[in-house]
Amino acid sequence: MTRASAARHAARTGQAARAASRARSRAVRQRFRAATAVDYARRQIGDPYRWGATGPSSWDCSGLAGGSWRKAGVTLPRTTQQIYRKVRHKVSWKGAVKGDLLFFYSGRSHMGVYAGHGYMIHAPGTGRRVTKVKLNGYYKGNFNGAVRPGY
Repeated sequence: MTRASAARHAARTGQAARAASRARSRAVRQRFRAATAVDYARRQIGDPYRWGATGPSSWDCSGLAGGSWRKAGVTLPRTTQQIYRKVRHKVSWKGAVKGDLLFFYSGRSHMGVYAGHGYMIHAPGTGRRVTKVKLNGYYKGNFNGAVRPGY
């Protein structure tokens, strides 16, 4: 290997190492933010649902998701459809991790915060309260996408 090619190799190796380090840092930051968002959503369990509400004492589904991620330092748009369109990092049902936002129904008219281990925290609808639910066949059958904010 010539001196020039050795220098080019060292530069590429250094660039690759820096890129890998940035990717690890981004992943660590995203996991921390996701844990913060889920923890905040969990503390809202029992709060009443109110259409259009964005907290702090009542929520609709997108308001809860937005409020949770806002607590983690990530600003999201207001509605379910806007959130799905704006967050670029899409994930599958099987690829969902803690903090991901899950969307349901053909118009993506409902969403929740994935809490991990097959559970979601959401504001289900009028007359109900924020709750943590097991993602059973009903939810899987109505699943219509997921996103990973803060990535």
